[in-house]
Amino acid sequence: MPVISLKRPVRTWMARALVAGCLSAMPAVASAQVVVVANGSPITELDISQRTRLMSTSGNKNVTRQAVIQELIDDRLKIAKARTYGLEVTDAEVDGAFQGMATRQRISPQQFGQMLEKSGISAGAIKARIRAEMTWSQLVRGRFGTSLQIGEADISNALKSNNQAESAVSYVYTLYPIMVVVPNGSNPDSKRQVAENLRSRFSSCASGLPLARAVRDVAVREPITRNSAELPEPFRDLLAKLEVGRLSSPDVTAQGLQMFALCDKKETTADSAAKRDVREKMFSSRFDAESKKFLEEIRRQAMIEYRR
Repeated sequence: MPVISLKRPVRTWMARALVAGCLSAMPAVASAQVVVVANGSPITELDISQRTRLMSTSGNKNVTRQAVIQELIDDRLKIAKARTYGLEVTDAEVDGAFQGMATRQRISPQQFGQMLEKSGISAGAIKARIRAEMTWSQLVRGRFGTSLQIGEADISNALKSNNQAESAVSYVYTLYPIMVVVPNGSNPDSKRQVAENLRSRFSSCASGLPLARAVRDVAVREPITRNSAELPEPFRDLLAKLEVGRLSSPDVTAQGLQMFALCDKKETTADSAAKRDVREKMFSSRFDAESKKFLEEIRRQAMIEYRR
């Protein structure tokens, strides 16, 4: 199932950054010489070289050295400011986000790291960017929580202005995650036939779930309930086409091949995909506005020393 817990600003950046692994290898020639110190945190030539490659492969065609340095400075300032509030993103949280990126590439975190290395980008460079964006997202949300709240009246007015039906129907799904476990270091395709055979024999949850539990190297997780409005659009579209009592196509994860048994589907007007999309767009707009003002304030207070 696609990762859905990450904050929108982070997800947006990640989606662009994923193309990094598709480019040809680039030589790593940067040194560790310190170029800038931002509030006591050094930025080296190696940092600049890595971030330049990352920005260049994330949709920015004309990346200047100063733009790279400014982004690195901003990252240092964001993390330093968060620490004054007692906020610090853990390594486990960063690793989880990195794994989410790998999962959407249908590969393991180790394979994703190797793919990045071939492109001249270290996993550490990606994780440093993830840490800064996750930290900043949490800080802005915590500091401006009240002003970022989107009320039902706001959503209703936005839907009306866009000529969208406020009572659009969404669905509540009951899903059983089913994992075909793949041993560490093995190719997931080695177990794909097991997954496809199970899919072909899975005709209802009443008979299919016991069948799945009896298959070697297959784990059936506890059921989960999700509103379609809570799901990313690709997964929402997949479930909309899936018949109740059937299995979704296998997705590669770090643990193996994951599928979902759709065991129940009910209509609801409590929330809808249209409302969800409007809420996310309005939140993103408010977040960006508060984020920009806050960062400008932090920049004015920062101590920046250029060494060269």
